[in-house]
Amino acid sequence: MSIPKPLVQLNQAFILFTVLIGIFVHPFVLVLPFVTGVITLITKKNPIILLGKPFLRKPATAYPPEDKAQQLFNQWIATICIGLALISFSIGMNWLLYFFSVIVAVASGLALAGYCIGCTIRYRYMMWKYKQKTNHQS
Repeated sequence: MSIPKPLVQLNQAFILFTVLIGIFVHPFVLVLPFVTGVITLITKKNPIILLGKPFLRKPATAYPPEDKAQQLFNQWIATICIGLALISFSIGMNWLLYFFSVIVAVASGLALAGYCIGCTIRYRYMMWKYKQKTNHQS
């Protein structure tokens, strides 16, 4: 399964934009990407991507594909970090709010620029798992 790259970029831009507003305007805005992330992880369907789909100018298959499993992995990371930011805000630990928010903002900004931190993390994890499996079989 794949997702057209422009829709992935739309989701990344949504996350970046709302997290920056959460950092610079009011942390309560982080509820938007958090709820979107939770819905995505439960249903395996991203509301932002679904909203953007009708605006594709070409058929979805005409765009570079992005791996759906990788996008769900990235969504887990972002949703957990945003959730931790919201919890930090609710208990008055604003430095942790900013820490987790900046992590998400940097990751989504880098993804829009072409480098996927979540992809690197998942790749290294999969390689570690493979090595563990092959070492136990020897």
